[in-house]
Amino acid sequence: MNVSLSPDFLKKLKKLDVRIRNSFKERILVFSKNPEEPILDNHPLKREWKGYRSIDITADWRAIYKETQIGDEIVAYFVALGTHDELYKKS
Repeated sequence: MNVSLSPDFLKKLKKLDVRIRNSFKERILVFSKNPEEPILDNHPLKREWKGYRSIDITADWRAIYKETQIGDEIVAYFVALGTHDELYKKS
């Protein structure tokens, strides 16, 4: 599956600790080869993130994406990156 990163996602990624960035690079390589790899815990989201999916980057960090069709290809468009609490905190 092809991967694309939103500008906001990329901006956040660049500001993160090198360990989180490296974990993201490792997981995105796994994701590109097999999005259903168990280590990713790839799953659909609910409520305000309905229609999106999440993968694990570390024990606490998540990356959220939406699958979009571009021509004949399905592209994983990553839109949000953060800790579990940052992304799913109830208002």
